[in-house]
Amino acid sequence: MSDHYYTQKPGVKHDRRMHEAVLRGQKYRFATDAGVFSKAGVDYGSQVLIESITLNASAAVLDVGCGYGPIGIAAASLVPQGSVTMIDINERAVELAKENAALNGVRNATVIHSDLFEAVKDRKFDVILTNPPIRAGKSTVHQIFEEGWSLLNPGGEMWVVIQKKQGAPSALAKLETLFERIEEVTKDKGYRIYRAVKQ
Repeated sequence: MSDHYYTQKPGVKHDRRMHEAVLRGQKYRFATDAGVFSKAGVDYGSQVLIESITLNASAAVLDVGCGYGPIGIAAASLVPQGSVTMIDINERAVELAKENAALNGVRNATVIHSDLFEAVKDRKFDVILTNPPIRAGKSTVHQIFEEGWSLLNPGGEMWVVIQKKQGAPSALAKLETLFERIEEVTKDKGYRIYRAVKQ
């Protein structure tokens, strides 16, 4: 079986690179490697999500499937009095995300190795951010929505980026079974940003 970015221990040979990205007007540097999602730089969907999110400065934020960390690290700058927890099943991605948080001077983010929500299942969050692993299959994506809903505080929000051709309609339909209020915040080059609110 070939390695996927949602493999726990990627076996593919290391190919470390450094990338720069400007997110919300701020410059970041990210170390990436083979065997992680979007190793060639911050993917467009994540960029659209980062540019779209609005966060309370003291929010407790969870970044699900954080990869090497661009979403969670950018979010950390938006919650100076809050905190960001970043989780991923991919051990290589987790190490990179820890390194990238330090590299960018982020002190209010914690990176945890977790199979979906296993490591944080006893915690509650104000906001969940996710660029879900579409290639892991619809059942995994729907599980992120379902279990994420249960970890949100009342009034909490889940922000999702998903491509129209990669299942945005079915994702929206699933979110509508869980959340009372859903807004399509923006659409850009086939990507949809959904903000789902738990009343």
